[in-house]
Amino acid sequence: MGGALAGSVTSRRLASAAVVLLFGLGGTLTGCEYTYDDRGTPQATPTAPAGSNVVLPPDPSLQQTVTGDALEEWAKSALPESQGRSFYSSTGYLSPGESKTEQTVQLPGGTYAVTLACRGTRRVTFTVRMGESDLVDLTLGCTNARVSVVQLDKDAILDITVGARSDANFAYRVSRL
Repeated sequence: MGGALAGSVTSRRLASAAVVLLFGLGGTLTGCEYTYDDRGTPQATPTAPAGSNVVLPPDPSLQQTVTGDALEEWAKSALPESQGRSFYSSTGYLSPGESKTEQTVQLPGGTYAVTLACRGTRRVTFTVRMGESDLVDLTLGCTNARVSVVQLDKDAILDITVGARSDANFAYRVSRL
């Protein structure tokens, strides 16, 4: 009896999870609408659900630059906690046309996640270099974040350059995977 009860509970949990997943995907479900030709033959016409064309505007507050504690709070939320050890991170403000280059601490050889984020009205360029080699060369639309994985064959110091054409905040973190 105990095995049947456990199987029943497991089945209900899986069914509940499937329902939650199905409703969580909401916008990906489509339906069919039937129309009839002159002869009365039904013809399926795919239709989108009522809310599928909804476009949410970006959070307007992320288009404004911040300083001080607000900058630190934004960086914490924009750069999710890494699984590995964080070796270097930085945040800051860029004036229009400004770029900054910073160097990480000496990183031991291995695999690293470089998480990059920005806020402002435009885009920010991020370049991560090791010596003469570009490891990451990315123009990121603000209000977004991106994680790039880099492999260092030996100990190295990375140069990270951040630039913007308009006011922007940036944040990045280098973590060992």
